[in-house]
Amino acid sequence: MIAAVARNRAIGNQNRLIYWLPNDMKRFRQLTTGHTILMGRRTFESLPKGALPNRRNCVLSRSVSQLPGCECFTSWDEFLPTCSPDEDIFIIGGASVYEGLIDKADRLCLTEVDDTPAEADTFFPDYSSGWQEVSREEHEADERHQFNYAFVDYERNRPQEQ
Repeated sequence: MIAAVARNRAIGNQNRLIYWLPNDMKRFRQLTTGHTILMGRRTFESLPKGALPNRRNCVLSRSVSQLPGCECFTSWDEFLPTCSPDEDIFIIGGASVYEGLIDKADRLCLTEVDDTPAEADTFFPDYSSGWQEVSREEHEADERHQFNYAFVDYERNRPQEQ
């Protein structure tokens, strides 16, 4: 899963991202290019230019079976068999897709923004337990980034082998 999250896990408001962070967008592009991205229909509709280039764009939707530049699926169980075992899949939103699939994820690639927005209607699921931080890259606010932020990667806690 990949997302930019506020301190309160806010990710959006009125089907728009809360934060415009050029370095976050650059990281998103670097991580997802050449791989599969999976999103909900409303997330796809929020993309300014439609399907993202140089990626396999997949959409989960119970109501739409065709979208330009995308493969559409009604469920994770329908989608997963179309992937190869070594295929990197990035779940890019929205909230209901994150919530429904967080138990399937093995890593979180988050941009944690040091802010709590005044208005938000969409939130990332709670990841305070069951995940272990494996890397963190801190960044200070600057002329292009209004808030301090960090690129933080998490992996699912695995039971210790006996």
